[in-house]
Amino acid sequence: MKKFLCFTISIMFILSMSVTGFAVDNDNNTVAGDLSAKSAILMEVSTGTVLMELNPDEKLSPASITKVMTILLTFEALDSGKITLEDKVTASQNASSKGGSQIWLKEGEVMTVHELLKATVIASANDACTALGEYIAGDEISFVAMMNEKAKELGMKNTSFENCSGLDDTVTNHYSTARDVAIMSRELIKHEKVKEYTTIWMDTLRNGETQLVNTNRLIRYYDGATGLKTGTTSKAGYCVSATAQQEGMELVAVVLGSDNSSERFEDAKKMLSWGFSNYAIYQPKIDKTLITDVSVLYGEQETIKPIVKNPEPILISKNLKDKIEQRVDMCIDVEAPVEKNQTLGKVYFEIDGKKVGECSIINEKKVERRSVWFVFSLLWSSFTKKS
Repeated sequence: MKKFLCFTISIMFILSMSVTGFAVDNDNNTVAGDLSAKSAILMEVSTGTVLMELNPDEKLSPASITKVMTILLTFEALDSGKITLEDKVTASQNASSKGGSQIWLKEGEVMTVHELLKATVIASANDACTALGEYIAGDEISFVAMMNEKAKELGMKNTSFENCSGLDDTVTNHYSTARDVAIMSRELIKHEKVKEYTTIWMDTLRNGETQLVNTNRLIRYYDGATGLKTGTTSKAGYCVSATAQQEGMELVAVVLGSDNSSERFEDAKKMLSWGFSNYAIYQPKIDKTLITDVSVLYGEQETIKPIVKNPEPILISKNLKDKIEQRVDMCIDVEAPVEKNQTLGKVYFEIDGKKVGECSIINEKKVERRSVWFVFSLLWSSFTKKS
């Protein structure tokens, strides 16, 4: 059994960060209480931390926010090489028959994946969306199965899809929640290229004949908006999954079941502005002078110079930014053999004694235990030098 001794060092790190915010209430419950939607949630993207919520697990019709999953699977197919943006897709009778928002695809009409993706993301076109799903999976039923499997994989516990578009006039088991929408939205924007589509305000198809106007007006009117998707049906009401980035932090605000379009965008703006005003991302910087060499007992080398893994960003409340403490807890010696990447200690980041982040101190190269022959060679080397 390996034996080791440890020591702890605590120092105070002052977080200096230039921030600009909005004059909003610091009480998230108060802000949530001001929302008009049936359900809402605010999530920080890099950590997945929920900052605010209102009935986040209530099952509701998501309308065209359903397309977040369709777009996610499209980008996964692109990333894997299964499809390319230049691939030509022939519209089926099923795709061309979709109502609601559309680009009026005709059966047999050919468009590229890039064009169908633009139509889906910008104009929320149900026919284009269905054509994409059919191209990826072979038919819409198979694609919907992929959607539900991905939802399960992501931990979306209260979601069921019946189609890839969000049209809900004939479905009976098509629903999601604000929390689940935030989860899949967070997964989608990991694909940075999607923002090349979600941030377009206006575009065209068919050599300028078909106009595309983004259904998400926050793209034009909210500072730092990056997407993501709106949805509207008589059953679902007015919905939006809104993403924005400021000061190195990205948030997703999901609003479901608003009474009108203006209220959904106002609710999203309230949550985003509150989040940017009250929270920040802190990138820890390790004081490497605190990371001392570790003695190796019975090893082929006497000491190890540990390395520190790059720490993950930490989400903090801005009013606590001056209270971050860094504590180092590591071995002063360890018994050989010592494996490569073996943990020798940790650096903890704490606020008022509560851990808010950590990173590992590890061994970079394996150190073997001394063998009889190794000891003999050392003695022989010492003897011959004296001679």
